Amino acid sequence: MKRLLIVLAAWLSLAGTARAADAAIAWDRFPVERITNLAALQNGARLFVNYCLNCHSAQYMRYNRMREIGLSEDQIREHLVFTSQKVGETMRVAIDPLQAKDWFGNTPPDLSVIARSRSAIGQGSGADYLYTFLRSFYRDDTKETGWNNLAFPNVGMPHVLWELQGQRSARFAEVPDPHAAGKTVQRWVGYEQIAPGTLPAHEYDLAVADLVAFLAWMAEPTQRDRVRLGVWVLLFLALCVVIAWRLNAAYWKDVH
Repeated sequence: MKRLLIVLAAWLSLAGTARAADAAIAWDRFPVERITNLAALQNGARLFVNYCLNCHSAQYMRYNRMREIGLSEDQIREHLVFTSQKVGETMRVAIDPLQAKDWFGNTPPDLSVIARSRSAIGQGSGADYLYTFLRSFYRDDTKETGWNNLAFPNVGMPHVLWELQGQRSARFAEVPDPHAAGKTVQRWVGYEQIAPGTLPAHEYDLAVADLVAFLAWMAEPTQRDRVRLGVWVLLFLALCVVIAWRLNAAYWKDVH
């Protein structure tokens, strides 16, 4: 119940802007095969603790749970725990919620289940949204952070991965407003690279895919086991149906 309330609170706090964001651009499809790639998940975990965990917590995930993606406790302790926390503790942050709200306009939401809570009918899964969001930042000097986002217009979050992606500006064109004759609206037509990042564009997309894969895995670590078990359950039920059908036929064969 506590988990549900936190997700609901995060959704309500962002709902007004999210509705505008949903209509801003179409979501790109997240490469789902990255979720089953242990190397991708490990890289995503590294990116998460280095770039996300400073402001966003993941209080329903323990560090030692990452043994399930092929990391030993020594590797977790050495490369992923940068505070005095123990490997068996949850992934919390020290940021003050009041200060965070003052800085960003809203308290950064917990990311434990963000990949499951951000899906939208007609747009895609939560992973699709995150994959699009993290690749849609552009420079906007009218914002306090200096950044804006096409997937989440007027977002309070700065572009924490800008050193990897570089800096881009967004190009817009004036087009007729389909809902009001004689008026025009701005429509995004592309990006213009201002300064290069440390990663080429295709490598940045892969890095974001790895980060989103980790967020998706973190939201439901047992998903692969659940799917695998579900297949066996369906096979078992199918076998039971066949047995019940033959038993029924054998029981009633002499009844006229």
